[in-house]
Amino acid sequence: MPWADHAGKFSLLKATTLVFALYPALWLLARWGLGDLGARPITEAIHRSGDWAVRFLVLALAVTPARAVLDWPRVLLLRRMLGVTAALYGGLHLMLYITDQKWNLFTVASEIVLRFYLTVGFVVLLGLGTLAWTSTDGWQKRLRQRWKTLHRWVYALAGLALFHYALQAKINAVDAIFWFGLYAWLMLWRMVPRRHRGRLWVLAGLAVAAMLVTATSEIAWYGLATKVPAGRVLHANLAFDPATRPAAQVLLLGLAVMALAALRRIRWGGVAGGKEGGGRPSFSEEKEAKRLFVP
Repeated sequence: MPWADHAGKFSLLKATTLVFALYPALWLLARWGLGDLGARPITEAIHRSGDWAVRFLVLALAVTPARAVLDWPRVLLLRRMLGVTAALYGGLHLMLYITDQKWNLFTVASEIVLRFYLTVGFVVLLGLGTLAWTSTDGWQKRLRQRWKTLHRWVYALAGLALFHYALQAKINAVDAIFWFGLYAWLMLWRMVPRRHRGRLWVLAGLAVAAMLVTATSEIAWYGLATKVPAGRVLHANLAFDPATRPAAQVLLLGLAVMALAALRRIRWGGVAGGKEGGGRPSFSEEKEAKRLFVP
């Protein structure tokens, strides 16, 4: 059951995550039933389902850093659930698009071939579908070492998903840039040597680096997509408005992660993510960690 751990026991963490995974779909369904999705409800549902597919994919990539930085072994229980949820929302995204095209599969196929951002999105969906299908214990045993190699493609797929997100957003790409900033933090963290990944000075540096990557990406995106002068976007970022600027939001979130790691260290008297960190995972959690959707 999706709310049980590998030992078959009820897991409040997994049950809560399951509710969180179902909420966006139920919210969309309720708004559709109430006629609250605007003049083009299917188009709105297409966008919202795609947004959540990207969000769950980035959250799946955040599981490993959360385990190491916050010394939180039980979070490993969520990795496959979040990854499969991302694939399911991606599938819903496609099905709603097909519905919007009145199930004319020839039109759908031609649009995917002719429109670059749809081509990118379809490639991502095929990749996520493959990873979700092969995420079971049976496939892991069949593929053996090739299984990890296959599932490491999730990093590239996440980058392409964010690119698709920005392309379809066109002028208003603020949300896409924010999630790209989080993705940048997660990728930069993986480049840090393992022994330093939980160090507070490293986490502070990652927050600043991710902010700079986010700001640079925003400047480049608007410069290429809308011809907005780089100086105007830079000035907006220097204003440091967390309500509107993704770079500021990414920095604050990165600093919040550092603060949580510091509090965890004070509480347990160890180094989060290091050999001195407290909280060894249980046997069932270690077995669950081997059933990964992403490395």
